[in-house]
Amino acid sequence: MKVILSIDPICFPLTGIGRYTYELAKHLNDIAAIEQLKFLSGYRFAQLPVPIPTPDTNRVSSNKLRQTILKNTLTRELYSSVSPVLKQLALRGYTDHVYHGPNFYLPPFAGPSVCTFHDLSIFTWAHCHPPERVKYMRKEIALTLKRADMLITDTETTRQEVAAYFSWPLDKIRAVPLACSEDFRPRHLDELSSTLISQGLTFQGYSLYVGTIEPRKNLDALLDAYALLPPAIRQQWPLILIGYHGWRSEQLHARIAAAVSEGWARYLGFVEARELPLIYAGARVFVFPSLYEGFGLPVLEAMASGIPVVCSNASTLPEVAGDAATMCEPKDIESLSVLINKALQDESWRKLAINKGLLQAAKFSWQRCAKETAAVYKEVVT
Repeated sequence: MKVILSIDPICFPLTGIGRYTYELAKHLNDIAAIEQLKFLSGYRFAQLPVPIPTPDTNRVSSNKLRQTILKNTLTRELYSSVSPVLKQLALRGYTDHVYHGPNFYLPPFAGPSVCTFHDLSIFTWAHCHPPERVKYMRKEIALTLKRADMLITDTETTRQEVAAYFSWPLDKIRAVPLACSEDFRPRHLDELSSTLISQGLTFQGYSLYVGTIEPRKNLDALLDAYALLPPAIRQQWPLILIGYHGWRSEQLHARIAAAVSEGWARYLGFVEARELPLIYAGARVFVFPSLYEGFGLPVLEAMASGIPVVCSNASTLPEVAGDAATMCEPKDIESLSVLINKALQDESWRKLAINKGLLQAAKFSWQRCAKETAAVYKEVVT
């Protein structure tokens, strides 16, 4: 097979979809059935290897420019008209390749096309996205559904959701689970010390949340639940939040700032990729009460790091966490608080959760993801 993978999502800051695209680009090279693998960046084919983006890469400025363009109605309409044409021109002469759009979008292409749908939040949780993003994505996704030969989802839950929402045939959708980097693993204290000290953290001295700061992550409930813990518990194990500023996050940041002033929370912002696994491995417990996920990669990262997980039972999280995490309804604040307290103090439960989490995380790998993705490519060319 010959494959073209769009690497547009690989930009700083490298969030979930960017990580997925990066890992695919890395591991598809190892698939024997793929005789040629090309990466399309914008309207040009990129050189190998694809690097992890950093704040000083050129792709940062281009991504910021794209985001600025999409905020303006006139420039957004112009972009949505011109961009697919330019991609179509770049893809001329490659109809013997499978084109894979890893982030909802497909340009016009005469050859076989595959697209990954990570979630349907732009439809089912539209109020949690900027209106201009909703309008743009809904329009582009409608075109993708006309162009795609096959769809990929991150979970079986999302596969069923996509089929039902768009009346798409299930036999044209494949669920291919994601994974987390091998950097997420249990660590000895001596590996963590310098990073923890630089962040003002102590080993197993904090609860951790990692994810975009936005309403869909249900951080109001997390802050409410943490506030219900006894003051001594909150002081001993403060809540550490890591994540990029999301849309409509001003109120959340105000609440976080209030908790910081009371001494039981800290916001570290967006942490570099090399430090994040170390902060995971140093945590006492990981808490993730999200309302809706397409996969829930932070939960998997925590389990792989040997950290007990408390999460909501919403959408895909039970599928990812299995029986390793303790869960509750996302809006059940009292139950969430009780579970956090248990995860912090119940040593017998913690030991069991850690062991189950490591076993559950071992079921996922980027090698498996690449292999099953390549199997989807094979389906559309045979």
